[in-house]
Amino acid sequence: MHHSALLGVLILFCSLPRSLGGKLLVVPVDGSHWINMKVLIVELHSKGHDVTVVRGSSSWYIEEHSPLYTSITVDIGEFDDEFMEKFLPSLLKMQRQGRSLWNELALADETYQRFKEIHEQICNMTATMFENETLMNSLKDAEFDVVLTDPAFGGGVLLAHRLGLPLVLNVRWTMYGEAHFDIAPSPLSYIPVTGLQLTDKMTFTQRVMNVMTRLLILYKNSKYFENPYREFTRKYFGPDVSFFSLLQNTDIWLMRNDFTFEFPRPTMPNVVYMGGFQCKPAKPLPDALEEFVQSSGEHGIIVMTLGTVFGQLLSELNDDIAAAFAQLPQKVIWRHTGPPPANLGNNTMIVSWLPQNDLLGHPKTKLFVAHGGTNGVQEAIYHGVPIVGLPLAFDQPDNLSRMRAKGTTKIVDIATMDRNVFLEALKEVLGNTSYRENMKTLSKLHHDQPMKPLDRAMFWIEFVMRNKGAAHLRTQSFRMSWIEYHSVDVILTLID
Repeated sequence: MHHSALLGVLILFCSLPRSLGGKLLVVPVDGSHWINMKVLIVELHSKGHDVTVVRGSSSWYIEEHSPLYTSITVDIGEFDDEFMEKFLPSLLKMQRQGRSLWNELALADETYQRFKEIHEQICNMTATMFENETLMNSLKDAEFDVVLTDPAFGGGVLLAHRLGLPLVLNVRWTMYGEAHFDIAPSPLSYIPVTGLQLTDKMTFTQRVMNVMTRLLILYKNSKYFENPYREFTRKYFGPDVSFFSLLQNTDIWLMRNDFTFEFPRPTMPNVVYMGGFQCKPAKPLPDALEEFVQSSGEHGIIVMTLGTVFGQLLSELNDDIAAAFAQLPQKVIWRHTGPPPANLGNNTMIVSWLPQNDLLGHPKTKLFVAHGGTNGVQEAIYHGVPIVGLPLAFDQPDNLSRMRAKGTTKIVDIATMDRNVFLEALKEVLGNTSYRENMKTLSKLHHDQPMKPLDRAMFWIEFVMRNKGAAHLRTQSFRMSWIEYHSVDVILTLID
């Protein structure tokens, strides 16, 4: 009896954390965004929380069956999963043939139009959920504590409002652009707009470009993105509710960056920075890979990857990259899909997948050749590895320009790159110790904080669950009109 009682107490003790766990409804975005959302889900699951994930029927990476979560699969209709495969060659060919204003505008319009179609699909998927009375009743009966979503697309924001649940964002981008512009004061005099590769120190001409680009972005967003959400909110929530107001009413914004990466700027009480939350100490490499790395001797290794979406470039670029690598004493591990490049040296290993974090954390890694995605840049900062950047699209040029401004990165323009240009960039970063020293300084700053970014994210998600929101941190500014916000009415009254 004594042993039985002890066993019962032990079982009860072990099950207590899970019984006290919360219930989260997660609405993620696919692709590389899912990689960092999954990091949060893994941690939430380990802390005993019950996670349900809403996924589209044509999802690329979000598995329907997982030990980490229960999934709800919703029909999203036909999805053009070859979009990126078609987009990148078109972009590269345009850049290689010489940039022109008209070509860039045409490509931008094509990109905006494609993303408009995705937003429409997201609204249709959300409408399918709303019209399914059985599903919506089950979601209400589940008594979730919070909705966690990535607002690059708006389905999670709409679902949280329909269910009347607190909302937490895993965010860097929203449908309107860089997330700070949606929630925090963003003076264009020193806050650079994404796409211009500017810093917080702008000349007059650059400030003019910054303002004009911001106005153009607002126009493009209104033209391409707002209409599907405007129609949706009018149908399901009435004419007085806008998607932008629902977004701004979010309880906590978990920002996937911090000020080792970002330029200093105004922020808000409910903005929580978790830059590098996905980073972790390196694990041992697989035996074959470790053997290759150790064979590099004192010269060390170079790691190259262009992320989850862009596995390969144009063949001429791949050949030039391979030829440049072949002239270096370092060993190279290159994630590459497609036909093997010509001119491939004996020092280069081609792989279809690589453990990026573990390689960047290896003491023999000297250099990271990357496209500039947020995840890769954050991991490079975490491990203190300098970068040679090959920006391709989206936020990548701006991400790398921030790293260049901090003296950690050399950017190579795809439009003018050949084997000699690429080789000189590699030699400069390998030979000039300031790149590594500056990145080590950023790494030290990143690590010198009282709480790990992932722990900070967990605290605030659980805070919202415990307190049923964080209304006391939400500003009233977004409920004011432009005239009220800028005190135009007060100024005019005083002038009179």
